[in-house]
Amino acid sequence: MSKADFAIPAEHAANLVDPGAYADGRIFQTYAWLRANQPLGLASPPGFDPFWVATRYDDVRAISRDNKLFPYGTRKSTLTDRASDDMMRALTGGSPEIGRSLVSVDPPEHMKLRLLTQSWFMPKNLKSLDEQIGLLADKTVAKLRNRNRCDFVDDIALYYPLEVVMAILGVPEEDLPFMLRLTQEIFAPLDPDSMPEGVDASDPAAFGLAMKSTIEALQGYFQKITEDRRANPRNDIASVIANATIDGKPLSPSDTLGYYGIVATAGHDTTSTSTSAAMYALALQPETFARVKADPTLIPKLVEEAIRWATPVKTFMRSPVERVTLGDRVFEANDWIALCYASANRDESRFDHAEEFDIDRPLPEHLAFGFGPHVCLGQHLARREMIALFERLIPALKSVELDGEIEMTKSFFVNGLKHLPIRYELEETPAPAPA
Repeated sequence: MSKADFAIPAEHAANLVDPGAYADGRIFQTYAWLRANQPLGLASPPGFDPFWVATRYDDVRAISRDNKLFPYGTRKSTLTDRASDDMMRALTGGSPEIGRSLVSVDPPEHMKLRLLTQSWFMPKNLKSLDEQIGLLADKTVAKLRNRNRCDFVDDIALYYPLEVVMAILGVPEEDLPFMLRLTQEIFAPLDPDSMPEGVDASDPAAFGLAMKSTIEALQGYFQKITEDRRANPRNDIASVIANATIDGKPLSPSDTLGYYGIVATAGHDTTSTSTSAAMYALALQPETFARVKADPTLIPKLVEEAIRWATPVKTFMRSPVERVTLGDRVFEANDWIALCYASANRDESRFDHAEEFDIDRPLPEHLAFGFGPHVCLGQHLARREMIALFERLIPALKSVELDGEIEMTKSFFVNGLKHLPIRYELEETPAPAPA
């Protein structure tokens, strides 16, 4: 069989790279069609290099776990059109990435980088942060007092995970709005609300200047952090990164920037998306809200199902190092393969009634944190901070419901709720926070 036999129809190929399809739900229709008809198909949307699309759970998992055969390689680790790739390489002096980070570096370098901070994100160390995380969760829930409606994304979900990550990283609280803006510009650059005022994302020149400004702001900010932590090291991750060495040598500027960037941005944006998804489900399903309120031991299941249901990171890309056969597909060396985690997490062959939000689902088995050597370093922190928040939030709520139309971000990389208007009633005397 030839590659033409595996071609994805133009309509579905277009949805894969249309930020609007991720905002209005068309992408899930495309995922369902692909899983049923072309689970390892070849997409050739205009403006993009052709790429294979893995949509079934077993295929995504198999490719993810075999990092030796399917590394990130020299191709960009995120799905990007040719013009944007050319622009990024021009801005960075030839690199397809803003900085080298854990998501775009392969073994053995990957593990050397990962081990620099891995102990910070393991359950044993995170337990020592429970009090600090709990205080931030209490502060967040207190924002709901003295009113009965809010935009849960804007008022709660965006800032709570950001405050947790910034506290661990060691970034001053007054810089949180700055870091939030940079995150939105990096992860959802095609969403009109993420672009700097007056910038048209459809104008390549203007878009390029905006991205250049974002990169320079990130570089400048973390250069100052690095200089400060080398002169005055503290007990925070910024000090670890600033003073780290690998094989006796300090991290390169690209490695340093990439490390700061992945912790400071990816460390909160994905968690805020999953947190919003959990509240959306509770507002849609009063019976689920009642069950979790009556039995707080269900909160970890609520959190895990929200992570699966939302799957904030929609894709990462891989490239085989040599010709390889998977089923009846033959991949050539350096072919580009999109691993569609959001599709894998709704694969009917793996999850019963996969489109539904169900806290009784067996846990954990989803791929929202990836799988294999590149599994998300911050997965334990994400779970811990979400559980801490809902352990305080649910007892404080007497009821919750939608209070208007939701809105999703327009992005085919990290995508989730952008606005979640809710109306709620608070308990007069909520149950005490967990010890």
